[in-house]
Amino acid sequence: MRRKRVPVAPLPQREGIDPVRIRLPEDPEGAWPTVGAYLLGRYGAAVGAERIGAMLDAGRFVGADGRAAAGSEPYEPGRWLWFHRDLPVEEPVPFEIGIVRRDERIVVADKPHFLATTPRGRHVTQTALARLRAGLGLPALQPAHRLDRLTAGLVLFVVRPEDRGAYQLLFKERRVRKEYEAVAPYDPGVGLPVTVRSRIEKERGVPAAREVPGEPNAVSRIELVERRGGLGRYRLLPETGRTHQLRVHMNALGLPILDDPLYPVVREDGPEDYRRPLRLLARTLEFADPFTGEERRFESRLSLGSLDVLGSLSGLG
Repeated sequence: MRRKRVPVAPLPQREGIDPVRIRLPEDPEGAWPTVGAYLLGRYGAAVGAERIGAMLDAGRFVGADGRAAAGSEPYEPGRWLWFHRDLPVEEPVPFEIGIVRRDERIVVADKPHFLATTPRGRHVTQTALARLRAGLGLPALQPAHRLDRLTAGLVLFVVRPEDRGAYQLLFKERRVRKEYEAVAPYDPGVGLPVTVRSRIEKERGVPAAREVPGEPNAVSRIELVERRGGLGRYRLLPETGRTHQLRVHMNALGLPILDDPLYPVVREDGPEDYRRPLRLLARTLEFADPFTGEERRFESRLSLGSLDVLGSLSGLG
């Protein structure tokens, strides 16, 4: 059976964020005689009945024709409604997003530290996706993959929705070569280069991932690039993409990445210290373009800093 086509949203994006879309479900028991009754039942407990009433009075729920839906209107299963969430107040991340490549199909962005890739939790407008959509005038922009909020470097975004699947497949099938750079303590007792294989699990709501017994699902190659005093610069080549994989593997070697707030010890939540970012950078992306077959290579223009300077700041110089 063919799925019904979703109408085009009648509301524009706000600060790069799409409106919320609702399809009114079937109501066999007649629990919702009106649109207002349904909205109160679905959202009232979360945001308060008064807030839902105020949003209805202000005309913030609209139908596919763009007209405001009144709370007193009869309930119609299958009807589409849209509204904009109240956006949270967020501390601006004080770094710009670099653009390494932009063409008709892709945008390769240099994401700074502390900026999430996509909206999630308390990070909504202060995300790379929202900023790029608004700043570049590309409302349909979507990421082909994700990069941790605390990690800086290259992220591939897709301009047209119909192209996204082909680029996502590259990552899913591990046909993208990713190279990271990290600064961490130097230990002559750790034999490098080395390929680390382990099983990593990440529980929802728990900040740090952990290694557990079992079949390996995470593979990383670790190489030393240079050394200054007690610090080293490392090349990290992940073969898989588990959450926090490189951070977990470096920590397991006894080489926790500099200024990591989770490994080896989870730091107490507090204000961001923008002067001390996690020293981890997604340095390069390489792949064969799924549409042209062209071999493409992109390199970050960001820097993790001098080992001499970082060593003096950390006491490992």
